[in-house]
Amino acid sequence: MQVAPVLFVTHDDLLWKHWAGLDARRWLPARGRSLGDLARWREQGRTLAVVDADLPKLPGWASEPWTNAIAGLRVIVASPRPHDEQGTKVLASGAVGYCHAYAPLASLVQILEVVESGEIWMGRSLVTRLLRLVDSRTNGMDQWRADVLTEREDMVVRRAAVGQANGEIAASLGITERTVKAHLSSAFEKLGVSDRLQLALKVHGISR
Repeated sequence: MQVAPVLFVTHDDLLWKHWAGLDARRWLPARGRSLGDLARWREQGRTLAVVDADLPKLPGWASEPWTNAIAGLRVIVASPRPHDEQGTKVLASGAVGYCHAYAPLASLVQILEVVESGEIWMGRSLVTRLLRLVDSRTNGMDQWRADVLTEREDMVVRRAAVGQANGEIAASLGITERTVKAHLSSAFEKLGVSDRLQLALKVHGISR
């Protein structure tokens, strides 16, 4: 497996020490101390970066300095005190991941691999928040037509699209969580989506 360079931008020496513990056979961590280091990273043809949300003098998430700094990069924002409101703003700004700064290295590896593959990473509670936000800002699923799905897949999909967890769906339909996962996997394949957020957008007519 090819070694992937990743820039970690932080002023916190302890946090850098934590991040630098990644397996050197898979990752090549480099340290940055300011947003300016992102520009140099981009000039080197690199794309993957993690930014400490507590970085001093960090501009607002919706500001032009921030969006310009991360343009063309796949940036994960890591917060020592993550919360869904901040995560929503971070992802809306163009970042492709949001996580706890001190996530265990095994979790950090998973996050990096997901983002490196072109996907977006967010925690379960944030996914649920976004799904419910999507549902509240649309007219529901009255226009949803899932001709390609079975009746049971459609029932599972409708619940997943408004943020219900697998356990909630299983309880409401009187089936096992394993069956819920099977129905979702089948629906993802039929609808050409790879996660619940894409599924919700599809069901609510935001993505075709």
